[in-house]
Amino acid sequence: MTAPPTREVTATNDAVAGFTTEDVLTQLRSDPDVVSHVRQADVVEIEVGANDVGYSGSCGTKADCYQPMIPAMQQNLAEIVTRVRELTEGHPVLLVLLDYWSVWLGGQYAEAQGPAYVDAAETVTDQVNTAIKGTAAASGSAYMDLRAAFKGPDYAFDETHYLSNDGDHPNAAGHDQIAAAVVDVVTQTLRT
Repeated sequence: MTAPPTREVTATNDAVAGFTTEDVLTQLRSDPDVVSHVRQADVVEIEVGANDVGYSGSCGTKADCYQPMIPAMQQNLAEIVTRVRELTEGHPVLLVLLDYWSVWLGGQYAEAQGPAYVDAAETVTDQVNTAIKGTAAASGSAYMDLRAAFKGPDYAFDETHYLSNDGDHPNAAGHDQIAAAVVDVVTQTLRT
């Protein structure tokens, strides 16, 4: 088997800290730069949804309190996928949906908040990731299980070494881990 030819790629990051699925949908409908970037893309990565269920003082660690937020997040994500497909109509694009290692604090940062926090974070993360995985399957998009990339196949490893000091976002090693995982998914998808 011959190795596929290499080609130079460029990346554009249109992510905005704090954005929800509704914000991303608005970007895809009305931001000319984002629309242009998506129209020219061969691969589009989307990781959004955690901010839709951000930890709140009113819900605290009551995981069921966040449940009503999931359907709207999933509906917006489905509309995001549809909009990307509309913008890239006429040329093939690989759409990759990424889920989360935790929608709140992770690793030792979560543990410092106590067992109720850890349990609620895992439950809400499961709900968000299930919605993302379902949207990927329903839309024919590739799916990236970042929880497995950060915590191992059984979700048993401590991901603290992949997190920045805020306990929420990835550090440089975390970004490298995400990039490697996405490359694997893109490579596997293109081979099938």
